[in-house]
Amino acid sequence: MELYYIAIAFIIDLIIGDPYFLPHPIVLIGKFISFMEKLLRKFSTNPKALKGAGVVLLITTVMFSASIVLVPLFMLRQFGEPFYIVGYVYFSYAILSTKCLKDEAVKVKKALEKSLEDGRRQVGYIVGRDTTELSKDEVIKATIETVAENTTDGIIAPLFFLFIGGPALAMAYKGVNTLDSMVGYKNEKYINFGCASAITDDILNFIPARISGFVMAGASIIAQFDFKKSLQILLRDHDKHNSPNSAWTEAAAAGALNIQLGGTHTYFGKEIYKPTIGDYTKDVAVEDIDRMNKLMLVTCCLFMVLGLFIKSRW
Repeated sequence: MELYYIAIAFIIDLIIGDPYFLPHPIVLIGKFISFMEKLLRKFSTNPKALKGAGVVLLITTVMFSASIVLVPLFMLRQFGEPFYIVGYVYFSYAILSTKCLKDEAVKVKKALEKSLEDGRRQVGYIVGRDTTELSKDEVIKATIETVAENTTDGIIAPLFFLFIGGPALAMAYKGVNTLDSMVGYKNEKYINFGCASAITDDILNFIPARISGFVMAGASIIAQFDFKKSLQILLRDHDKHNSPNSAWTEAAAAGALNIQLGGTHTYFGKEIYKPTIGDYTKDVAVEDIDRMNKLMLVTCCLFMVLGLFIKSRW
């Protein structure tokens, strides 16, 4: 029956996304991480201590993330199975971000259609790089790269862990992923403190990222994009990032859309060179954001169908 609950949660996420007025577990996890970071830094004054504090932060965040699902589900089960089902569906839905990811990309597209400055400001909400000097092409590429990469982090990986261990395991994964987005930077402030979180996130995403890349390449057939090129670029460029995982879906997307991604970006005032992914065949266009959204949606639906099929026979 849990497969039905996951399917319902996925459909709800596709339809309503993450309304701002609803409380969200990930926001709670983020506040917990901020609180623990301030607390742990008070007792960590050297690199070795910071690394140890980072391990403590990782362990406590995983435990906290799992508990905000396990405790309510246990309590709801005491009231009866229907209450448990509602809780199971809610937490499964809260872990996913399909519509939210699509909507954020559309916001950038609409802002960019107004002015480049509006586009820069809007894309700044969804990327970690400095956006103040981005060209129009770079704003478009940043949006496409974000949608491609977050197809793994925000949808495929959470679904993967949902299928394996239910919403508690998936929320624990989201806790690690939130940690990585908050403290997993290789700068002076976080190189030691965020080390454990960044490594753990890479480990947890290792299999989902590769699944996502190949499913996205397959989805390009259904979406009527370039499957042959998607597979070619995926196999050729999947290891071009320092991260062992983020280039898999970017490579599949670049090939499918026949565009080139990557290049030099500014993070926290420092220029970071990233190798290009894909072949330059044409300049990117605003419409490529819609095409990326279509590819992302088809990828997620295809993985959902495959996951339900495999899990039902496991």
